[in-house]
Amino acid sequence: MRTTRRAVRWRPRPLASAVFGLCLLTGCAGDSPSALNPGGTGATRIAGLWWLLFWISMAVFVEVMALLVWALVFRRGDVRVRHGQPLRFVTIAGAAIPFVILVAVYGAGLRDLAALGAAPDRDAPTVEVTGHTWWWEVRYPGASGATANEIHIPVGERVRVRLRTDDVLHSFWVPQLMPKTDLIAGETRETWLQAERAGSYRGQCAEYCGTQHAHMAFLVVAQPRAEFDAWLARLNAPARQPQTDAERRGEQAFVQGTCAACHSIRGTGAQGTVGPDLSNVGSRWSIGAGAVPNDAGHLGGWIANSQTVKPGNAMPPQPVEAARLPDLIAYLRSLE
Repeated sequence: MRTTRRAVRWRPRPLASAVFGLCLLTGCAGDSPSALNPGGTGATRIAGLWWLLFWISMAVFVEVMALLVWALVFRRGDVRVRHGQPLRFVTIAGAAIPFVILVAVYGAGLRDLAALGAAPDRDAPTVEVTGHTWWWEVRYPGASGATANEIHIPVGERVRVRLRTDDVLHSFWVPQLMPKTDLIAGETRETWLQAERAGSYRGQCAEYCGTQHAHMAFLVVAQPRAEFDAWLARLNAPARQPQTDAERRGEQAFVQGTCAACHSIRGTGAQGTVGPDLSNVGSRWSIGAGAVPNDAGHLGGWIANSQTVKPGNAMPPQPVEAARLPDLIAYLRSLE
């Protein structure tokens, strides 16, 4: 009886294909907010500890695989061992070497933990951040104004960050700069930020705090000292005055309408404290703490009915006349 052999084609297994695809996608990470892409001294320590553990794990993995291959290939059928050989091997490979590794890693962890917990100097710049559902209020001691979802710091300087929550638990995390710090109700927590290069670093609430937890992001903007001082001076000054007729009509619509009941704009009659200060809203990186980009179209949709953009947030739909909406958008866009 003759049997016919069929040619078997090699086909990549789905799991192998998925792993290979993920490896390729890691090259697209770029400047993603990852602790392994540090931009400051705090994250650099975390990344160094992570890589230390990674390479130790890789060395152990390679050693175990080499011993397995040696046992399966070169020692097959030969079960003779010298007297005391297993005991010495277990003592060295199973006890002595792991002990040295664990002590070294523990020492490195304590060193980095102490460095991350060290308080900044007394004269260090300070920023006060309050977590709300679901946005971040940012104030600087000595400055009359406030901003939202955007923290400016000078490059190369350690900045003290005081953290509070106005409602539920939140967690302040900037992966490229520092590990997370939880915001506990009734307490003032402290951490610090230090960026070694200018740029923008995305932060995120890392403690689930409700339906819009994913849209509670913020941006840390590190800039040269002169630019930071200029930005801080603008935060302490009245908002930009309207320059066009449309902007003047928009200011009037804002102050005389329902917006002023919850929001404030420095130098105007709008002194609300429920929602974010909008004195520099035109220059902010996003609307709704990362919900949508800060452009005219999304701003108009947010004003008309923010619930369609970020359901559950505290801002109700606004009764703004369609004819006045473009003027209101023009005015808010001018506030930088």
